[in-house]
Amino acid sequence: MPAIADLDLLLRSLSPAVRDGDYVFVCTDRDLPAVARITESEGTTLVLPRAVADAEGLAYDAVFGWITLEVHSSLEAVGLTAAVSTTLAQAGISCNMLAGYFHDHLLVPVDRLDDALSLLRRLAG
Repeated sequence: MPAIADLDLLLRSLSPAVRDGDYVFVCTDRDLPAVARITESEGTTLVLPRAVADAEGLAYDAVFGWITLEVHSSLEAVGLTAAVSTTLAQAGISCNMLAGYFHDHLLVPVDRLDDALSLLRRLAG
């Protein structure tokens, strides 16, 4: 299926799904098997399963649940991030978004995971 760019169709097709586990953001120069890696001038951020960070003795500030929007969103789509983040922000839920080639991923506080999932399902109609 080709990537979708139309915002209305994207929202109707969100299909949010929870990825098992708890995830954390750490900043380290260690080469660990990360779920996501972002390199900035200040350092490298890794998104790791919490168990890996704990086993490696790495400090983190918060624990997140992972939601994947299973719709195949175009990297050129306009408005999806804004619609999703606005919906969650109105409920007081922080959201860290990561874009992959096929899907968008949200990391939300683990204690608000169910609330976020419910809101995203409602957004999809």
